Amino acid sequence: MTPPPEPLDGAWRDTSLPDGERVDHLLAAMTLEEKTAQLNGVWVSADASGAPVAPHQHDASREPLAWEKVIENGLGQLTRPFGTLPVDPVAGRASLARSQREVMAANRFGIPAIAHEECLTGLAAWQATIHPVPPAWGAAFDPDLVESMAAGIGESMRLLGVHQGLAPVLDVARDLRWGRVEETIGEDPYLVATIGSAYVRGLQSAGVIATLKHFAGYSASRAGRNHAPVSVGPRELADVVLPPFEAAVRAGARSVMNAYNDNDGLPAAADGRLLTGLLRDRWGFDGTLVSDYFAVTFLNTVHRVAEDPARAGALALESGIDVELPDPHCYGDRLTALVRSGELDEALVDRSARRVLLHKCSLGMLDPGWSPDPDGSPVDLDPAEHRALARTLAERSIVLLDNPRGTLPLASPRTLALVGPLADTPDAMFGCYTFPAHVGRNHPGTPLGVRVPTVYEALRGELPDTRIAHARGCSVDGPETDGFGSALAAAREADVCVVVLGDRSDLFGRGTSGEGCDAEDLRLPGVQQELWEALVDTGTPVVAVLVTGRPYALGAVADASAAVVQAFMPGEEGASAIAGVLSGRIGPGGRLPLSVPRTPGGQPATYLGAPLARRSEVSSVDPTPRHPFGHGLSYTSFSWEDPWIGGRPRDGAPVSVPTDGEVTVGCTVRNTGHLPGTEVVQVYLHDPVARVALPVRRLVGYARIDLQPGEARAVDFTVHADQSSYTGPDGARVVDPGRLELSLAASAEDLRHVFAVDLTGPARTVDHTRHLTATVRLDPVDEEVAAHGGPDR
Repeated sequence: MTPPPEPLDGAWRDTSLPDGERVDHLLAAMTLEEKTAQLNGVWVSADASGAPVAPHQHDASREPLAWEKVIENGLGQLTRPFGTLPVDPVAGRASLARSQREVMAANRFGIPAIAHEECLTGLAAWQATIHPVPPAWGAAFDPDLVESMAAGIGESMRLLGVHQGLAPVLDVARDLRWGRVEETIGEDPYLVATIGSAYVRGLQSAGVIATLKHFAGYSASRAGRNHAPVSVGPRELADVVLPPFEAAVRAGARSVMNAYNDNDGLPAAADGRLLTGLLRDRWGFDGTLVSDYFAVTFLNTVHRVAEDPARAGALALESGIDVELPDPHCYGDRLTALVRSGELDEALVDRSARRVLLHKCSLGMLDPGWSPDPDGSPVDLDPAEHRALARTLAERSIVLLDNPRGTLPLASPRTLALVGPLADTPDAMFGCYTFPAHVGRNHPGTPLGVRVPTVYEALRGELPDTRIAHARGCSVDGPETDGFGSALAAAREADVCVVVLGDRSDLFGRGTSGEGCDAEDLRLPGVQQELWEALVDTGTPVVAVLVTGRPYALGAVADASAAVVQAFMPGEEGASAIAGVLSGRIGPGGRLPLSVPRTPGGQPATYLGAPLARRSEVSSVDPTPRHPFGHGLSYTSFSWEDPWIGGRPRDGAPVSVPTDGEVTVGCTVRNTGHLPGTEVVQVYLHDPVARVALPVRRLVGYARIDLQPGEARAVDFTVHADQSSYTGPDGARVVDPGRLELSLAASAEDLRHVFAVDLTGPARTVDHTRHLTATVRLDPVDEEVAAHGGPDR
């Protein structure tokens, strides 16, 4: 239809007015078609079939999108202008600016579109820095470093003209068989909340909107299958799944993306109680809610809760989804027709359009003179400072699982056999949302775009005086064993053998890890376990390096190995980090964000189990992990001295704290060895008696401490009574009076100092405004004070 004549300018251009007032003026001047256009994304460079992207992501009834048609009334979002094809960044920036000018020229108000990209492991664009996957963020236990990484990612995005990033993933890992474990920060909601919130702060400090995903329940799917139904109860949802989102909303996150799954039969994309009642009405979130790709269409085609695309669009909009991504399958003209027919309230369109326009207003996109043209700044998506952040995060994330005979660090062996399917390939370093894995493999012959050394290359540089013999041995997931002979021969002739095993990350069954690459059990893929066992049988000391997206059950072969190192797909600088840990140039300081299972079955099992979730006489299955959450070894040794609580040395007596109060616990950590090292002090809470069955213990604080030989630092944690809260039988979150225990620990099972705390006073009901995190303080130790009864706190 032809829009009625309206002035191109108005009060909405007045930058002296509040954003909300400006947007209200603009909405009043817009037609229905112009408002619904703000709820559309468009993926101009995607294959219309959707086949290269994912199954189910093609609506057969959709006509091919004509660019001129889709932008004639404006446009809400441009989908992945850099993350769909290998686009030269300079040419891509100019192309995006040209598209923005066309969008602006096509609508009466000259409103541009928000451009969004994936950015989980760095900007998913050709030639951009490739960072480690999120489990590595969790393993580093270093929120400040993750915040710096995210700020760098945001800088690259803004340089190109991108405004919104589809990260972080705040799903708490619940079943290691799930392919997207490699996208999760870990299995503990406190760790996910603190690291994820740091990512939000970093990305948004660069002026890029962070998008929390996937809201909510996605990672708790039955049997770890992607998109499978979720059957969590309300307490598990409230106490495990939701806290990271609560924390990130409080950190200022400006967008949220729905999850694909249904929760007890109700798809998240159609759950108004979740998307509006909880997220907006209770938590006060006032940003945009965008659909996961094709999630609105899935209400019709997969979940079957809507009879056609138009009703799917209406259901999603009513529930709270503001923008349909990546294309207008169910919004657009279909929403307009429903409003015209009286089947959909136009106020719902206004509600969502207002949220979108508020984002654009805050980004300056409604200001007079806003231009999409680049400012002439040179484009370098992998500058030295970003590579340095990627390298530091990779180095700080490597976890030493086992080193029983002190084989590591390697003492410049004369000969070394380097074997395994991941020993000499850059693919080992990539998660499924890195550009090379997500897009590059669909374009054979395209260079990686960034320099990514292999472990073989890095070790040759790290150990220049060692003769290294390389043999692949086997593929990642194939059945062939014909390469075993050369690998075993190399091992027999070497002083030490390093075998590099793990995953190939890809999408929808094309890999062993990644979106849609779920596992039936937790054995290493293919014949890698057999290769490892055969290498151990040679008698040569074997150091296993696992480069994976999830922990695997390692079996007896790990016990027979000289050492085991865990790296979670560590990005473009990952090989250097691995080689540095093997040589001893870097002290391993990572800690497990995910428990390592003892056996291939028994999933789902995380450390967050109530007593009956653990080993007991009533079941023949023992779910005890081989290595618990928080585990990690060092090349040096530490003592944890002078424990204190409430400002005085611990004497064993419980300390009384009101149910609305807080308590401080701490100790002095000293490096008692001869090498620099890192200790991660973790604080766990145990509630012996509660009104529901609670996890035996759960993380409520942590601190990463780097120490030189002989150096000591005092660390203390102020824990609020709110952090003991849980969801009670009536669905309310409560803080109960009674005995608690706080433990300073090196892992979920290695408790060093335990403090008794009595909460006194009335039971309290708390909500999303409660204290979510502990306050951490690190101080140098005054040795004279410490010698007379501990630090002066």
